[in-house]
Amino acid sequence: MERWKGRVALVTGASVGIGAAVARALVQQGMKVVGCARNVDKIEKLAAECQSAGYTGTLIPYKCDLCNEEEILSMFSAIKTLHRGVDVCINNAGLARHEPLLTGRTDGWRNMIDVNVLALAICTREAYQSMRERNVDDGHIININSMGGHRVVPSADEHFYCATKHAVTALTEGLRQELREARTHIRATCISPGTVETEFAFRLHNSDPEKAAAVYESMKCLKAEDIASAVTYVLGAPPHVQIGDVQLRPVEQVS
Repeated sequence: MERWKGRVALVTGASVGIGAAVARALVQQGMKVVGCARNVDKIEKLAAECQSAGYTGTLIPYKCDLCNEEEILSMFSAIKTLHRGVDVCINNAGLARHEPLLTGRTDGWRNMIDVNVLALAICTREAYQSMRERNVDDGHIININSMGGHRVVPSADEHFYCATKHAVTALTEGLRQELREARTHIRATCISPGTVETEFAFRLHNSDPEKAAAVYESMKCLKAEDIASAVTYVLGAPPHVQIGDVQLRPVEQVS
């Protein structure tokens, strides 16, 4: 990780859960981290904690609604002005809505596509352009995917979500191929966790907190810090090593 000290990483969805853990880990490694979310109160608090802990990097909160392309483009413009550009892009933001295929609302499906697929693709494109403008040839784009991007869970609550995560799997491989065609050494990686104990289930089952709690009580789940460790592992691999897909799941998780 030594070569990343002082360089700029963008982490989307950095206010809670995996995004917050990744942002903290990268600041600890000496990176300048732009952490974005719709509400930056928690990111501001995390930034103060990182500073108090004496971490060598910095966390810069940035308010951005990833459903709005203009806000995403404005964020990348601000990063260019203030920090020259993005060297590492962690597409972490993602959500699930309780919207089954047979009865779900279109706006719920659209919300998942906007955040899980389109925002990820837009941030990827803008990060790549930022790297190429500055002749950065060792950048890294990491998509935080899900085991749901590799199989379909037998739960109507998550079928559309799984479809968006299958898209992330395809987008990551497509990105890797395009980067090779462009004869660049910029790398693309997909990290696919199983069940991680975060706010995710409580947001999905917001009308049934007992159901959400049961998800995490059924096994010893992964922690957000486990995913952050996977991110630093991937970033720390030698520049000639392409890690395509990292799958992590709790030992007790069946599928």
